[in-house]
Amino acid sequence: MEHEKIAVKTEAGKILEVVVVSKNADAIWVVLGEGIHNVKCKLTPTHSGLAYAGSVMGRELVYEKSVRQVQADLARQHQILSSYKPR
Repeated sequence: MEHEKIAVKTEAGKILEVVVVSKNADAIWVVLGEGIHNVKCKLTPTHSGLAYAGSVMGRELVYEKSVRQVQADLARQHQILSSYKPR
């Protein structure tokens, strides 16, 4: 099974690929790193709703998708999963 990955931007301007653990319109849980050196981070919508932000180990991460875009992605995924019917 493929894990969903998203690109987040650090406060230094670097782009990191992180693995999504859980995703809904209220929060996105991501994991940075691999193995025993991984760290979980909760990204929540900003006040304007134009991005998701969170911090890990004192550093800020930003996912530059709006709440509406994430809701549309989730609806699309739900539609694809509901159309799949096992034999």
